Amino acid sequence: MSDTTHSSLLREEFNRWAEAGRGEGMEQDHLPITLPVLEKILRPIIVYVFLVVGLRLAGKRELAQLNPFDLVVLLTLSNTVQNAIIGEDNSVSGGLLGATTLLAVNFVVVRFLYSHERLERAVAGASDVLIEDGEIKTERLRHELVTLPELEAAAHRQGFASLAEVERAILEPSGTICFVGKTPTVETTRHQELVRRLEQIGQDLAAVRGSLLARP
Repeated sequence: MSDTTHSSLLREEFNRWAEAGRGEGMEQDHLPITLPVLEKILRPIIVYVFLVVGLRLAGKRELAQLNPFDLVVLLTLSNTVQNAIIGEDNSVSGGLLGATTLLAVNFVVVRFLYSHERLERAVAGASDVLIEDGEIKTERLRHELVTLPELEAAAHRQGFASLAEVERAILEPSGTICFVGKTPTVETTRHQELVRRLEQIGQDLAAVRGSLLARP
């Protein structure tokens, strides 16, 4: 075999080896999980802790979604941290691993806080009274960054015509504002009953007068 023929055979063998190597690399690029499994588990945990702490520091009004700005923040949070959770892996298996990690972490945290009430209050925060005995606590509104129009809008959503009908309003750690209506006193109830009876008597007299005038 001549040197030229031998060189040609070596060149063809090298080309076949290079093509096989490129094909194998392409298959590796499309593997279901391209990042290390440990990194895929740590990423959701870090983002989970960050969001819990961040929402706790941001205040309960973020969860209450009292205005469009709060809603925009919550809607964009998921897209903002998406790449931090899954990285460059868009595979189904990678997404399922990240979601499973989030569910598992949340389950463990909830179970742990269930038996540690003090720690739960420290993490979730305490309720804040915004209206007490019909009196609006302006300093508490300022502390929670809740404006009076936002409080009125929240009361309207729960069926109150105005804040004058509210006896007590509590901003829960979950961001929900609970309103308790005023209970009428005995004097108020008697006055309303008396007014109702007088109106009924007036209607009866009007009906009698009308019947008398209708007679020929």
